[in-house]
Order: sequence, then structure tokens, then C-alpha cells
Amino acid sequence: MRSVGTPADLIAPGETMNAVVEEATTRTEDRPAVAAPAEDPAAVALPVWFFAFEGVLSAAFDLIKAVPSVWPALVALLVVNIAVSLTMMRKRLKLARALWRGRGTRRIALGLLALRIGSHVVLAAAGVTLTGMAAHLAFAVVLAATTVTLLAYSQRTALRALAAQRA
Repeated sequence: MRSVGTPADLIAPGETMNAVVEEATTRTEDRPAVAAPAEDPAAVALPVWFFAFEGVLSAAFDLIKAVPSVWPALVALLVVNIAVSLTMMRKRLKLARALWRGRGTRRIALGLLALRIGSHVVLAAAGVTLTGMAAHLAFAVVLAATTVTLLAYSQRTALRALAAQRA
């Protein structure tokens, strides 16, 4: 059996590259196939409380409209979100990236944007505008709850698809 080294070490004098490739393929064919240990999709699921960060940040506009002095807390929450993502959720970061890049998550983001704009259009058509602190806080709560619910649903759907693919 050969050890891996420089290209000159791999081919002995008088030996061709085809012989080296043939030897490598026969060696791997002789070995039994070993499946790579795949992680259980449910074990890497992001906890629902993690989506609360995104829920609060999606409601940031209305929170700032209701209480303008809350913006430093929102910035701190964003920093905490990034820190938690890069430390405690490190092993789950791959799933989080897949969710962030997924079509479902993009649909959720566009749906939330459409919900915000559409609700303001509907309210304006009805002659109602959000001007008071209570109205903005209520809208922020609804938007944050919708965000958390949709992200948890998106994750559950993605995990089911992964589990079905593994089976």
C-alpha cells in the first residue's frame, strides 16, 4: 500500500499513471462501502426561541415607531443574535444557512413585506392610519408572532423533506 506524498513519490520509476489509477480503484473497490454517519435532522433543528430574534427584528420598524428610544436595545439584540448564531448554534449553522437561502424563507420574507405593505394599504383605504403607540405595538406583536410561526413551519417542512430523503 502506498502512502500519500508528492506526485513524484506516488509513481515509481518505470510505472505509468494508469497503473497507479488502476491500483487506487481496485483498492477502493475491495473495501466495503461505509456510509458516512448522517446527523438526525431533528437533532440539528433550530429551537423555536431562536426564531424570536428574527421575530423581534422583523417588528423593529413598528417598535421604533412606538418607542423611538428602543433602537439601542434592537442593536444589542442583533449583536446577541449574531453571537448566539456563531457560538451556541454553531453545529446548527449549516441548517440555518440552508433555511436562510431556501426558497421557502425567501417566500416568507416577501410575504411579511407584502403583509406590512398590504395591511397599511388596506388600513389607509379604510381611513385608518397607525399613529399611536398602542397601534404600533399591536402591529409589532402580530408581525413578530407571524414571523416566528412561519419560520418554525418552514424549518419543520425542511426537516420533514430531509427525513423523507434519508428514508
